[in-house]
Amino acid sequence: MSRSWSRRPRRRYAPPRPPSLWRRLVDYGLTVIALGPLILLAARLDRIETRKTEGAAIVNDGDTITLGTERIRMRGIDAPEYSQICRRDGADYACGKLARQSLVRLISGKPVSCTGWQRDRYGRLLGECKAGGKDLNRAQVEAGWAIAYGDFETEQAAARSGKAGIWAGTFDEPHDWRESHGHEMVERKHGTLASIGDALREIFRFW
Repeated sequence: MSRSWSRRPRRRYAPPRPPSLWRRLVDYGLTVIALGPLILLAARLDRIETRKTEGAAIVNDGDTITLGTERIRMRGIDAPEYSQICRRDGADYACGKLARQSLVRLISGKPVSCTGWQRDRYGRLLGECKAGGKDLNRAQVEAGWAIAYGDFETEQAAARSGKAGIWAGTFDEPHDWRESHGHEMVERKHGTLASIGDALREIFRFW
């Protein structure tokens, strides 16, 4: 049996044409748009780097100290304001001054080191501070001279149960006291959600 084969004509290979100038410009533009957020992110990472400062501390109040030229608000806690009054055993007492004295005792003249990357609305560094290996933020809550303000809830529960410090009587929470005494800028808590929000704002804020 004979079989006839039909041969298809071979197609000649033609190299692809180089993209036009307009096409190349469009591709470059899309690349810049895609990489833009990454470039911006890299440029802003220096804004959230951890800062560390240390030295002899000046104690301003129960949760604020000054190290050199850096004013530091202790992160995750909130102590009575220096002029704040609380009540215990049927009498008023200067709980704000006692909160400051508690922090002075915890430091006991030792060098203090603080680390942090956030700043509050007043420009103070939100820091985790130590003196002689002691966590000062935690210790203030344990002593009952500061409340948990985004952290240290377990320590606060123990201080409250033991009626330590301000828990031995009645008091206005410091942020409520500030608001009722005309402080225009009420500070929000230093919790995880606030930290994430601050990081995103700091990264994407324009120069």
